[in-house]
Amino acid sequence: NVYDIKWSEHTTYGDMFKEREYQYSKYNFEVADVKMLFRWFEDASNEAKRALNEKLVYPAYDYVMLASHIFNTLDARKAISVTERQNYILKIRELSKACAETYKELEK
Repeated sequence: NVYDIKWSEHTTYGDMFKEREYQYSKYNFEVADVKMLFRWFEDASNEAKRALNEKLVYPAYDYVMLASHIFNTLDARKAISVTERQNYILKIRELSKACAETYKELEK
């Protein structure tokens, strides 16, 4: 059991993280506000695009990661259909690729 792994002489991984993992799991699978998360996904995606338009790769990437995290929470809540899931993944992939391309462009 991962919770039995020794963190230090008198502390296990479970002592450090079990309650945190329980709370995040409960939130992600049962509590998270789906309507709000859909709005946040769009906001994060749009903000990533705005940052990329200004050639601000690092803030753009942060917003791509936020969109990805929000997508994962929506997916955990079973709020996204199989068809929609592919579209969300594609949107995150395209934004990630745009970040990488912009980074390479600025490297020159």
